[in-house]
Amino acid sequence: MSAITSCRTAALGGHVRECDRGCGYTHISYNSCRDRHCPKCQGLERVRWQEARAADLLPVPYFHLVFTVPDDLHRIFLACPRVAYGLLFGAVAATLKEVAADARNLGAEIGLTTVLHTWTQTLRFHPHIHCIVPGGGLSPDRRRWVSAREDFFVPVRVLSAVFRGKLLATFEAAAAAGKIVLSAARGAPLTTLLRQAARKPWVVYCKRPFAGPQQVLTYLGRYTHRIAIGNERIVGMSGGDVTFAYKDRRDGDRRREMTLSATSFLRRFLLHVLPRGFVRIRHYGLLANSVRRERIALCRDLLGVAPAEDADVPDETWEEILLRLTGDDVTCCPECGGAVRVTRRLEPTLDARPIAHPVAPP
Repeated sequence: MSAITSCRTAALGGHVRECDRGCGYTHISYNSCRDRHCPKCQGLERVRWQEARAADLLPVPYFHLVFTVPDDLHRIFLACPRVAYGLLFGAVAATLKEVAADARNLGAEIGLTTVLHTWTQTLRFHPHIHCIVPGGGLSPDRRRWVSAREDFFVPVRVLSAVFRGKLLATFEAAAAAGKIVLSAARGAPLTTLLRQAARKPWVVYCKRPFAGPQQVLTYLGRYTHRIAIGNERIVGMSGGDVTFAYKDRRDGDRRREMTLSATSFLRRFLLHVLPRGFVRIRHYGLLANSVRRERIALCRDLLGVAPAEDADVPDETWEEILLRLTGDDVTCCPECGGAVRVTRRLEPTLDARPIAHPVAPP
């Protein structure tokens, strides 16, 4: 919370940009916190990640699957998030790879990109995994591409049953090894929670396939760097209350508003802060980092398409990316057209009076 409240304020320091033609134009920019939970700091990282993944796309249909867990297990995730989230990723990946490899289904080695989300539209705790999967994979001998149907990947009922068994088994094993420990004073023991969850239906659903690889790329960028709530959804703050907009999933995604006390709002938001260093975007199978370049090249060869263009290009500055995406050139003076350059650094300060220091010209 300190990072978010200090983001782009004098508390983090910044720099002064001035026109080199002496027209008097001056602009102060304060530094970003770069925290991955900050609503103002994900845009640049999203674009860079999204464009880096472009070379991995194949000219095949892509499917979007979502794996959810019963609310009986939420207490385990809240008590031991690092372990529980890791086991959730593992169970999802193992389920998809196993079911897809079965000759009765697809009979192929697949690849998948997975993203962890933990929230609902009203910021309630709801851990689930989004998966983006190419519609097909490599045959067991890796000599041909096995295509999925354009409108069907694998049976979701089978996925649900296998996923339930794998996650419950790994939770039970982790508890036996002492990696998951629940407070006896705060509710039912873990064995009871696992039995209750086993009796409930588990939901895995597959959305309609994407219209094409470019739509996949846009969608990935929107989902991978999403946070629990963005600034655009906050409608107002008054009298210690926060009002925000949300989509009512039970009423055709109708836009509604909810008002919470500031304390309740922050409590809900903080439920979705991940453990430090925890990776929330993971790749498996054909897309695993250790084999991705080799496997994607093989898939392209079997599909009869040209190799992807080399994506190893020099890193762009944020100014260059902004210019390319929006046409807004922040290095050009809006008053006279001269070059705007950094002339002073602003040291971090806790008050509103940053101290400027001259820097050497570039």
